[in-house]
Amino acid sequence: MKKILFLLILNPLYLLAQTSDFTTVFETSKGTETTTYKQTIKFYTDLANTYSEISIREIGMTDSGKPLHIVTLNPDKEFDFSIIRKNKRILLINNGIHPGESDGIDATMLLFRDIVQGKINNLTKTVLVTIPIYNVGGSLNRNSTTRTNQNGPKAYGFRGNARNYDLNRDFIKCDTKNARTFTEIFHLVQPDVFIDNHVSNGADYQYTLTHLFTQHNKLGGQLGNYLHQEMMPSLEKKLAEKDWNITPYVNVFNQVPEIGFSQFFDSPRYSTGYTTLFNTLGMMVETHMLKPYQKRVEGTYELLKSMLTIIDADAEKIKVLRADATKNLYTKKTYPITWKIDTTKSTTLSFKGFEGHKVQSKITKDQRLKFDRNKPFTKNVTYHNYFTPQLEINIPNYYIIPQAWYKVLGLLQLNNIEMTRVEKDTLITVEAYKISDFQTRKMAYEGHYLHYKTKINSSIKNLSFKKGDYLIHTQQPSIRYLLETLEPQAPDSFFNWNYFDMILQQKEGFSPYVWEDKALIILRNNPDLELEFLAKKKSDQPFADNWYLQLDWIHKHSEHYEKAHLQYPIYRILK
Repeated sequence: MKKILFLLILNPLYLLAQTSDFTTVFETSKGTETTTYKQTIKFYTDLANTYSEISIREIGMTDSGKPLHIVTLNPDKEFDFSIIRKNKRILLINNGIHPGESDGIDATMLLFRDIVQGKINNLTKTVLVTIPIYNVGGSLNRNSTTRTNQNGPKAYGFRGNARNYDLNRDFIKCDTKNARTFTEIFHLVQPDVFIDNHVSNGADYQYTLTHLFTQHNKLGGQLGNYLHQEMMPSLEKKLAEKDWNITPYVNVFNQVPEIGFSQFFDSPRYSTGYTTLFNTLGMMVETHMLKPYQKRVEGTYELLKSMLTIIDADAEKIKVLRADATKNLYTKKTYPITWKIDTTKSTTLSFKGFEGHKVQSKITKDQRLKFDRNKPFTKNVTYHNYFTPQLEINIPNYYIIPQAWYKVLGLLQLNNIEMTRVEKDTLITVEAYKISDFQTRKMAYEGHYLHYKTKINSSIKNLSFKKGDYLIHTQQPSIRYLLETLEPQAPDSFFNWNYFDMILQQKEGFSPYVWEDKALIILRNNPDLELEFLAKKKSDQPFADNWYLQLDWIHKHSEHYEKAHLQYPIYRILK
C-alpha cells in the first residue's frame, strides 16, 4: 500500500491534481467577473492535462484568425465519437455565441471541473462536449458598456464577431468561418441534445432562468412530443425542487408579459433551428439580464446539471426516438415548410412577474413602460406555444442541381449530404419552379437583403442535364436540411438568402423601336394571345397606361424571352 502511494505521489499528473483547485475567475471575483478567451482555453487545457477523462482539441478556424475548440468529458476516456455514440448519448453545449452573454461560459467551466473532480455524481450514459467560446472575435473585443441593459459582469465580449456578424443568424447561410467550423463540429459530434447559452433582453419579471426549447410541433412526431411533454416538464420540475423557478422565454418587447405572448419560432438560421434539422433535441437557456451575474451563472449551472440527469435517465429512449424520427420522415408524402400560430390551442402559465404600467417619460414626454419590483405578482398568462403548418410541399424523391451552382453544392457537402454525379448528358422529366413573386428587405440583414413571402409556379418539363450534375436522393438522414434549404418558399431557403439572385435579373431585353414591329406580327399570328393582351389592357388600368409594360408583356409571352429569368435552377424528380 505504501509503495502504491509513493508511486502516485511521484506521478506528475497526480501532483498537479492535488495542487490545482481550478478556481475560476468567476469564483475569485465573487461572481462579478467572467473569464477572458485566453483564460478559458488555458483552464480547459490545464484540466485536460490533469484529468485523462477530458480532451481538448482545435477544430477549424474562425473569422478572428483563431481556432475553435471542443472540450469532451467522458469518464470512459474514449474520444472517438463514432464509438461514443454507439452506447452513449452526447450533449453539446455552445457558449459565447454572443460573448456579452457570458453566463454559460463560466457555468460550463464549473460543470466540467465539478464532474471530473467527483463533486457531481458520475454520469454513466452521457458524454459532455462544449465549444468553450464560439464567437472568438467578439470575445476578444472586450468592453464594459455595450450590454446596455445587463447587470454584470464587469467586462465582457461584443455581440458581433470579427466581421461584425451575429453568429446566431448564420447557421444556414454559413457566411463566416465560425459557422463553417461549427458545421464541421456538429457533424463530427452528432449530438443528441444541444444547448446554447444566452442572456435575455426584454420585460422585467421574477425569474432568473427562462428556457427556449425548439418548437415542438416543428420538431414533430414522437420526438416533438417527448420534448414538449417529458423533457421540458422534467427540467422545470427538477429546477423547482432546487428553488430555481423557470419559465418559457418571455417573447415580448416594450409590453407587459401578462397580456400573453407566443413561443419564439426558431427557424434554421438560429442554432436550435439548425440542429433540429438533424433531429437533435435543442434548447436555448435565456437568463434574465437584470438579475445579478452571480445568480445567473449559478442558475445556468444548475440547469445544465439537471439536463445531464435527464439525458442520462432517458438515454435509450432518446436514441430510439431520434432514429425513428428520421425513419418516419422517409414515409411522409408532404413536409411543412412554413408555420403559423395555432390559435385553437395555448398553454396557461402561472407567471411570476412585476406590475408594469405606463408613465410619462422625463426625456421624450411620451408614455414609457416602467416595472415596479415592489409589486410582484403571480398571474395566469396565456402562452401560445402551438404552431400549425401554413404551407406544405410534396417531398420529391430526388433533387437535381446543375454543377454550376457550386456555392450551394459546397454547403450541402459541408453538411454531409450524400450526392451522386450524373454519368452522361441525359434528358430527364422534372418538376421545375418559376419564381412568381417575392419581397425583399429594404435594409441589410446580416450581410444580405433577405427575401420573404416567396411564391412559385410549378410545371413538368423534359430538360437536359449534363454529365457531372448532381443527383440528390431525399431518403437520407439529412432530409430536413434538404427540404428547408432547397425549397425556395421555406423561410431560410438558399433562395431567400440570395444564393440565386442571379436569376432575378433579366440578361437580355429589347429596344422598343425595333420590338414594336415584331410584337405586332406576333399578336396578329396568335389570336388567343392577342385576346389575352386586350383583356389585360381592359382590366388593368396601370398596364393600359404604360406602353413599355405592354411591350414587355408581349416579349415575355414570346420565344424571345430568356428561359433563365426567374427560373429556379434546382429541379425535382417526383417519382
